[in-house]
This record gives sequence, structure tokens and C-alpha cells, in this order.
Amino acid sequence: MEGVLVSAQKAGSPITVTVVSDAHGHFRFPDGRLAPGHYMLRIRAEGYDLDGPRSVDLGATSTEIAIKLRPTSDLAAQLTNTEWFMSMPGTPAQKWPLLECMSCHTLERIARSTYNGEQFLAVINRMAQYANNTTQARVQLRVARRNVRQDLARKFADYLATVNLSHGPTWPYKLQTLPRPKGRATRVVITEYDLPRKTIAPHDVRTDAQGNVWYSNFVENYLGELDPKTGANRDFPIPVSKPNAPTGTLDLEPDADGNLWLALMFQTGLAKFDMKTKTFQIFPIQPNLDSDAMQQSMVMPRAFKVDGKVWTNDVAKQEIMRLDLKTGKYQLIDPYKLLSKGYQHGPYGMAADAQNNLYFMDFGGEYVGRVEAKTGETTLFPTPTPNSWPRRTMLDNQGRLWFTEFAANKLAMFDTKTETFKEWNVPTPYTYPYDVFMDKNGELWSGGMASDRVLRFDPRSGYAVEYLLPRSTNIRRVFVDNSTSPVTFWAGNNHGAEIIKLQPLD
Repeated sequence: MEGVLVSAQKAGSPITVTVVSDAHGHFRFPDGRLAPGHYMLRIRAEGYDLDGPRSVDLGATSTEIAIKLRPTSDLAAQLTNTEWFMSMPGTPAQKWPLLECMSCHTLERIARSTYNGEQFLAVINRMAQYANNTTQARVQLRVARRNVRQDLARKFADYLATVNLSHGPTWPYKLQTLPRPKGRATRVVITEYDLPRKTIAPHDVRTDAQGNVWYSNFVENYLGELDPKTGANRDFPIPVSKPNAPTGTLDLEPDADGNLWLALMFQTGLAKFDMKTKTFQIFPIQPNLDSDAMQQSMVMPRAFKVDGKVWTNDVAKQEIMRLDLKTGKYQLIDPYKLLSKGYQHGPYGMAADAQNNLYFMDFGGEYVGRVEAKTGETTLFPTPTPNSWPRRTMLDNQGRLWFTEFAANKLAMFDTKTETFKEWNVPTPYTYPYDVFMDKNGELWSGGMASDRVLRFDPRSGYAVEYLLPRSTNIRRVFVDNSTSPVTFWAGNNHGAEIIKLQPLD
């Protein structure tokens, strides 16, 4: 069988290595990847479970092993969120709210429930009060309650009751699956690093010059560091300023000096981590702007030396904020003041050019925005696809802004010089890409919360490869290490307390 993922984890080690079988059913772990010892084995092949063996003892010389599979008795347990979207009947409008459900848990949780519409309505009202930075391992309530439109919630609740097990022991629709990897998608080595606590939720991930991996923790007030050579993890505690508010950070960005900045979400404000002294400097929001609802999800410090300003946002007010490093004060900028009120908009993914002009994504809307550093004037550029929900972004050295259109299922580019767009459909429906990164070869890498796949895409030819990951994986920010050949892809499993390294073999 081609496209079977075979994973090996040494007893007592946090590191799991995975390879994929080729067209002949052969798989091989590259030399040096597995030291002698006792290893537990697992597989991923939709429709099948591991029949045996479940472990193997490896010595100093190469070992041959034959793995057998058997048909699974529980296909639903193997479906990705993308495949649940494919399987569930309903109109696009009915399925639309499910995009938010993936932020905290898989769609399997909904599909296996037996709630009726009235019971689901109570669940929806309760879940609306959870913070964005909530996982099943660590649920966090908002301090400021949110209002829920009951007419829309009831429609959604009634729809959910048609796609779960409330009417019987089996689903009233066929479970659809994607094909296993084949060809180039099997030429990959994937390494997973289990983190020491199930409550760790790695959100943004990036490497430093020494090859260590740094990550923001979405539900705990720590900056994390992983040594990929040993799998050892180190936590750097971030001071808690609001004991009653949800903890955890989101965006992780370097400045021009190589120091790391974090957006503190419901703890509010920004944190700068000095990479030499390994200490934090906190920049709190001034009291007259702060509130229980305020949250900073984004930070952009890269060009702060131009004018001493660092960009961020306030999710609650749907506004841009700018920190003056000299005074420690934040300035509010409303980028949507000329738009009609009542529509969903929110400044999200951010990038700054050499003049510290800010480019931001309009998550929930359809714009790429630019804020002039000198004047604060905002210009909004509508994406070719309406209601595209631009999410995370990066600016390359040619002035091209690469970003994902989350709701439109597209990758996109905005040329800041010509102010023109290009868009590309991702190959698998219901992928909903969260972030994109252009590597040194001009290829795009992306991932998200739905498909358990990493997308490698060449925008020049349209050629795409999708690498299946060994287990259910909720990807947020992605990062590519260009110092290796081929390049190395990194991401966090936000719901799985692990860091993922993907190394293509070509």
C-alpha cells in the first residue's frame, strides 16, 4: 500500500519520527534517525488500523520489518475536519459557523453528539463565553460576556442536530475521505516533539540562529523554547497582569535586534523578550484604554527603529494600536471609520515595510489594509474574492505581501508597488488555510486547522504537494527554515501539545 504513514517513538523519548510508504509499499527511516532501542509503532492510513507489530527492537545495524493493517471498525475516528465538511450535508451558509468551532475542537466532537436543537442552543450560548485561547485541555472563560444573536444561534443549533447522532446510532450520510498520499507526497520525513504538558498550546513557531525552536503558548503565560536535538523544553514565565483574565499569547515576532515580541491577548499589552538576558519587558495598556474585553492578538516590531513605534491591535474595538516606545503609550487608529457600520471586520495578520508603514489583514472581511506610519492614514484594498477573510501574512524582499484567504480557501499575493492582487485556489476543498510562508525557492508553504495536511505550492506553475501529518493537527502560524536544503517546515500543533518538523526529501 502506498501512502501509509509509519511512526516510531523510542521508549521514554518525546520524539516521534514518521516516514511514508512508496508505490511498492516500502518505507525506510533514513540513516541516523533512529538510535538503537525499543520503539513503539503506529500508522496512519484512513480506513485501516495497525494489526501488528506494535513495537520493534532496533540494534546497531539495519532492521527489516513487515507491518500489517486491518480494516478499521471506526472510520469516523479517523476523519479530519476537512472530511467532516465534505461528508456533512447542508448549504454553505449552514456550514459557515463551523469555521469557528475548529478553533477549539474537532468537528468529530459535534458529529458524535446526540443533542437536539434545544440542547445545542444552550451549548452555543455557553461556548460563546469561552476565550479565543481555549483548548479542550484548558478551557478559559471571558471576563466580559458576549451577546449572542438568538435567531442565528437557533438556526445553527437546529442544523447541528441534523448532522449528529441525535436521530439514531449511525449518521444519515456517507462518510467521505480524501485519498492517501502518493508520489512526491510520500517523500518526506516528519518529526514530532511532544511537549511536557498537555495544556501547552504552541501557536506561533520560529527557529533561531542556533536551530532552537521558540513558540508562543496560546493558553499559558509562557514563552517556550524547544531543543530539537534532544526534545528538551524550557518555559520562560511571562508576568500575569490580570489574574482573573484568560492567559496565553498569540503572535510571536522578532524585531530588528533579534529580540522576540509577544501579543498578550486578554492579559493585554505587549511583551519584549531580550534574547541575551532572557528577560521580559512588559508594555501595558494605559488604564483609560484598557477594559475586560480588550485583547492584543498581533504585534509588529520589525521596523521600530524608524520611528520608535510598534504596531498591534485591539480585537474588541476592531482597531489598530501603535505603541510609542519612548512614552509607553498606545495610540488608537480606526481603519474602518469610512466603512458602513454593522459589518464584521478585524485587523489581524500584520507586516511592516522598511518605512514602518503597516499592512494588515481584514479577518472577517475582505480587505488588505495599509496604515501610513507618518500620518496614520488608512487605505483599504478589497481582495478580488468577496468575504475572503484574509488571515496571516508575510512581506518578502520584493514588496509582495503573501497571505491566506481563510474563508475563500485561497492563497493570495498583494504587490505593494503596483497595488494589484493574485489569487490561487488551494487544491483540497475545505482546507481553510491559516497562514502562508514563501521559502527561498519561491514556493509557498501553508497549513491550517482542518485538513491535517501541509501544503507546498509553486505559484509560478500551480504545482501543489500536500503532505499528510501523522495525527490530528491544528496548525496556526507556519515557519520555514531556509538555512537547510531542502528547506525545513515548522509548525505547532495547537491542540496536540507538540511541535512539528517536516523535511521534504526533494
